[in-house]
Amino acid sequence: MDIQTTRFGMVTVDEDRIITFPQGLLGFGEQTQFALLQTGADNYFFWLQSVEDPSLAFVITDPTIFFRDYGVPIRDEVRTELHLEDTASAQTFVICNKVGDWLTGNLLGPLVVNVTNRLGTQVVLTDKKWTTRQPLLRLQSEVLAKSA
Repeated sequence: MDIQTTRFGMVTVDEDRIITFPQGLLGFGEQTQFALLQTGADNYFFWLQSVEDPSLAFVITDPTIFFRDYGVPIRDEVRTELHLEDTASAQTFVICNKVGDWLTGNLLGPLVVNVTNRLGTQVVLTDKKWTTRQPLLRLQSEVLAKSA
């Protein structure tokens, strides 16, 4: 499938890299189809690119890379929505944002994807251990990078 993007131009994506979010994402309910774009083989970050809107894309990552104890309880309604028979088929991602010198992850609003049928949903957690701007890694400042 060919997808027009504002970041990468026209990209060709295999159908098995398309994830359908029937309810959309929080704040973007009208956008239901996204392509999972990987920018490098060893990269921990992906682009979740809207199939319908070339300018809408999110940087996402697997939060367990940064927090081994991170887990998302998958309630029965989520299992039903995703047609998830086995929780081993669930993959969790978080949307990342740059906040100051940090790359943060929204650990209170993770994305849960059934890797078998590529259906996804965004869940809202109430666990006070995590935040919507959980620091993942410190970014190098441009000043430091230029002087090195």
